[in-house]
Amino acid sequence: MKTLTHWIDGKPVEGTSGRFGPVYNPATGDQEKQVAFATVEEVDAAVASARAAFASWGGSSLATRTAILFKYRELLDAHRDEIAELITAEHGKVHSDALGEVARGMEIVELACGISVQLKGELSTQVSNRVDVASIRQPLGVVAGITPFNFPAMVPMWMFPLAIACGNTFVLKPSEKDPSASLRLAELATEAGLPEGVLNIVQGDKTAVDRLLEHPDIEAVSFVGSTPIAKYIQLKAVEHGKRVQALGGAKNHMLVLPDADLELAADQAINAAYGSAGERCMAVSVVVAVGDIGDELVGKIAERAKKLRIGPGDDPASEMGPLITREHRDKVASYVASAAEQGAEVVVDGTGLTVEGHENGFFLGVSLLDRVPLTADAYRDEIFGPVLAVVRAQTYEEAIQLINSSRWGNGTAIFTRDGGAARRFQMEVKAGMVGVNVPIPVPVGYHSFGGWKDSLFGDLHIYGNDGIAFYTQGKVVTTRWPDPSDGGINLGFPSNS
Repeated sequence: MKTLTHWIDGKPVEGTSGRFGPVYNPATGDQEKQVAFATVEEVDAAVASARAAFASWGGSSLATRTAILFKYRELLDAHRDEIAELITAEHGKVHSDALGEVARGMEIVELACGISVQLKGELSTQVSNRVDVASIRQPLGVVAGITPFNFPAMVPMWMFPLAIACGNTFVLKPSEKDPSASLRLAELATEAGLPEGVLNIVQGDKTAVDRLLEHPDIEAVSFVGSTPIAKYIQLKAVEHGKRVQALGGAKNHMLVLPDADLELAADQAINAAYGSAGERCMAVSVVVAVGDIGDELVGKIAERAKKLRIGPGDDPASEMGPLITREHRDKVASYVASAAEQGAEVVVDGTGLTVEGHENGFFLGVSLLDRVPLTADAYRDEIFGPVLAVVRAQTYEEAIQLINSSRWGNGTAIFTRDGGAARRFQMEVKAGMVGVNVPIPVPVGYHSFGGWKDSLFGDLHIYGNDGIAFYTQGKVVTTRWPDPSDGGINLGFPSNS
């Protein structure tokens, strides 16, 4: 069985812990690989490598960094199909979805290629007699990223390209469920000319995570994952004096007003709820039908849901693949049964699906729940699977209050033809990312991604200007070149005159 290893000093490093995690092919249910779990000493070795590399990389020219990043972008483009195939093999998402993930990650590499513009400082001359003041931003040092299984290539690329472009060195702890894509990203970075130690990868579990959070040479930690772990990351990292950017879970609502194009709304509800088998933090989990459109909208969604083609991700005919593990598949399925017990109407039940020839795969059909009580587990919890809940509201005011009452505030969307209602919604809704007739409002690379409330811990979002601010620290330099007339003792507070 193939063993996936760590990446330290620009090369693979065999694990020594004797502990391994299984890596499955979700379409077959077979364990095809194993991944070595790092010891504390192996994490320390990766951090030491990054610290040593920072001595030169942190002072390297912007031209040097961007030349490597441009080459890296070319290599990613040339190998995008290969990276997508690794994602499909270990995560299960269909190939087209995996390609989209790689493309969105490459957007941040492209942003990093323009870092020389983003890091331009400010200069004010003659703020006082012969005094100039400049503001500059400098790298932090060694920074770390802890990334989730659902985007094994994109989320790491949301982090390390910007971090290293700013002059930091990076230690990545990817998900142990699908680590191959991140290793390939590191191999290509080395091929592009990235010096040894600038990007390191440690595989593992809580042992590796805790050591990164505690390590005195780690200056900042980026995280994407569930809300409970995001809270844990923030508390433990701050306890050890680190800057934290921890993105948590979501329960994204899609509000549909009576004037909306219901054909469009139904199409987009399907796309946003069931794409990648619902394993997206930006998936639509709840549709809020306003007024008397609920029955018609649910009918249109159900009609489309029943026609979806579910199968292995490497089959071009498949529109949706399996879930990541058998345990997760069973947990997601349990929400459909409990919803029925708690008063919801099960319009489409996908829990009995089997895929011919892949009976042991982690497949789950799509489910649609209507008139879901707000007290039901299917409404209250982040399911992270292909289950869409529909709730009803009589008015816009009732709907916005419902959405804003959620503990999460990651993304949300409104479907309407009314510009005034759309503008009111985008101003009043309590969420970090808002779509107007756009169900998954993931920002482009030069804006920032992040939520509100229990969807974000820390004050800066990821990538975009917030990402650059997170991976740098400000410094203000006040300069005065002395004149022969200067001198003398004056204990008064300096004045700008």
